[in-house]
Amino acid sequence: MQLTGAEVMVKCLEEEGVSTIFGYPGGAILPFYNALRDVKNIKHVLTAHEQGAAHAADGYARASGKVGVCCATSGPGATNLVTGLANAFLDSIPVVAITGQVKSSMIGHDAFQEVDITGITMPITKQNFLVNKPEELAQTMRLAFQIAKSGRPGPVLVDVAHDVQTAMVEYRPAKMGELPTVMPDEKLVEKAIAALNKAERPVMLVGGGVAISGAEYEAVHVCEKMHMPVVSTLMGLGCISAYREQFLGMSGLHGHERANNAIANADVVLAVGTRFNDRVTGDRDKYSAHKTIIHIDIDPAELNKNIASTIDISGDMRTILKMLDKGCKGHDIKAWWDTIMTWPGMDEDYGNNAAPLFIEALNPVLKGKDYLLATDVGQHQMFTAQHLKVEYARQLITSGGLGTMGFGLPAAMGAKLARPETKVICISGDGGYKMTGSELFTLASNNIPVVSVVFNNSGLGMIRQLQTVQFNKRFMACECPGYVDFVKYAEAFGLEGEHVATPEDFAAAVKRGLDKDHTYVIEVDIDPKDMVVPMVAPGKGVDEFVRGLGE
Repeated sequence: MQLTGAEVMVKCLEEEGVSTIFGYPGGAILPFYNALRDVKNIKHVLTAHEQGAAHAADGYARASGKVGVCCATSGPGATNLVTGLANAFLDSIPVVAITGQVKSSMIGHDAFQEVDITGITMPITKQNFLVNKPEELAQTMRLAFQIAKSGRPGPVLVDVAHDVQTAMVEYRPAKMGELPTVMPDEKLVEKAIAALNKAERPVMLVGGGVAISGAEYEAVHVCEKMHMPVVSTLMGLGCISAYREQFLGMSGLHGHERANNAIANADVVLAVGTRFNDRVTGDRDKYSAHKTIIHIDIDPAELNKNIASTIDISGDMRTILKMLDKGCKGHDIKAWWDTIMTWPGMDEDYGNNAAPLFIEALNPVLKGKDYLLATDVGQHQMFTAQHLKVEYARQLITSGGLGTMGFGLPAAMGAKLARPETKVICISGDGGYKMTGSELFTLASNNIPVVSVVFNNSGLGMIRQLQTVQFNKRFMACECPGYVDFVKYAEAFGLEGEHVATPEDFAAAVKRGLDKDHTYVIEVDIDPKDMVVPMVAPGKGVDEFVRGLGE
C-alpha cells in the first residue's frame, strides 16, 4: 500500500492504539497534521504552548500507564518540548515526542526554524531518532514506542524531515509483540530472603518503580505477610495506601519523622523501585551505614549508583516481589514496632503552619473516591505529599526528579483525558501557575473539567524557606510584587471560580468544583511565612531535622 510518510506516521499511531495527541502545529510538521485530519479515532488537543503539550502527554501516561504522545514543529516548537521531556526522563515516564524537521537537503545549513533537536535531547531521552530516509519511517515509529515502554520506561523523540513526511512510502501493517519479562538472578533473591527472615528492624521503601511496573499488590502482600513497616519516596506515594497501619509516611528531605527515623534505625531496608535520589537519602554515607540494603530495580544502571547497597537485584519487579513473598516468613518484630510508635507520626501537628490544614481538610472529602490529584512543584507539593492520604498507585501525579514548576495544570489535563470518568484535582502555587496557567485556554476550549487550586502566597515559598534555612533570611527574588487575582484570570477564559480563606471553606469549594462539568479555579490565600516541616538539615542524615521552622 502506497502512502505518504505522514500517513504512515498516523498508521503507526493507530497500530499502537493511540487515541490522544497533544501538540502545536508549524510549517515542518504540517504534512503530519494534514494526515491527522482524516483520522477519526485520534483526538488532537491543541495546547497553549508546546511545554504544556509535553506535560499533558506525561500526565496522560502517568494516569493511564500507556505511552503519552506529543508533537511539535521544528526549531522553537521542538525546543519548547525539552523541559517536558527532561521531566519525563527523570521520572521514567513513557512519552513519544514527534517533531517536524526541515527538508533533508537543508539539514545542517541553518535553515529557517532548524535546530539539532536530536543532539539537544540526547541526554534527556531514552533514545531519539532523526528520520531522513522514507523507508526507515515506519520501523522507527514502531521502535520508538517499543523503547518508550520497555524495561525502565522513558521518553523517545522522533524527528522527521519534511520531505520524508511528503514522500510516498510502501506501508505494511505490523504489530509489535509482547514485551519480554526480565528475570532476576535467583541466587540474589535467595540472599535477600535470608536477610529479611533474619531482620529485627526491617523497613520497606517503595519508590515510583512500584507504580510504573504495576507491582503495588505484590508489594502490599510482602509487607502484610511480614508485618513490615513501609515508607515511601515522593514518587512511591499511593503504592501502599496511607490508611494502612504499616504505612509510616514519606521519607526524605521533607519526610515524616517516623518514616525517616525508621530508615535511619533499620537493620534491613528493602528498597523497591527507587533510584535513591539525593532528596531521599540526605547524607549518603549515613544513609547506608550499619544496615543491609536490598535494592530492587528494573534498571541495572541504578544499582549501586547513589547508595552502596548490599544485595542488588535487577529484573521484573512483580516477579521479584512474588519470589520474596514465597520465601519470606513472618516473625516477631514487636519490639521494633514499639520503638517506631514512640516517634512522631504523619498526623502530628508540625509547627504553627496553617497551610497543611487545607490539605488535611480534603482527606474526608476524598477518602474512597475515584480521583486523581496533580501538583506543581514547591511548598504546596510538599504539603500535599505530607498531608494528603494517597490511597492507590498513580493517584498522585507530581514532578519528582526534575522538580518542574508549571507541571501540574497541563499534567492534570492529560490525566483527565486519559481517565475521563475520574475526577481530577490540581494543586499549584502562584509561581508555577504564572508559568503554564495559560493552559486554562486548552481546558476551556476543549471543555475539560478539572478542579484547579492555586495556593497563593504572592511569592516563591520554597525559595523563601531555603533562604531562611541556608542564607539567614537574606530574602532575594522570592516575593512577587503585586497581587494576581486568579479567579479573574480564569474568568478571562470563560471559566469560573472562587476565593477561600479557611480549610472548611476550601473543602466545600472542592466539593462544588468536583460537581462542575468545566474547569473550576479555587484560589487559597496562604501565609508567606508558612514553612514545610519537618525538614532535614542540608547535608545531614535523614533523622537530623531543622528545628524551629513554622513556629
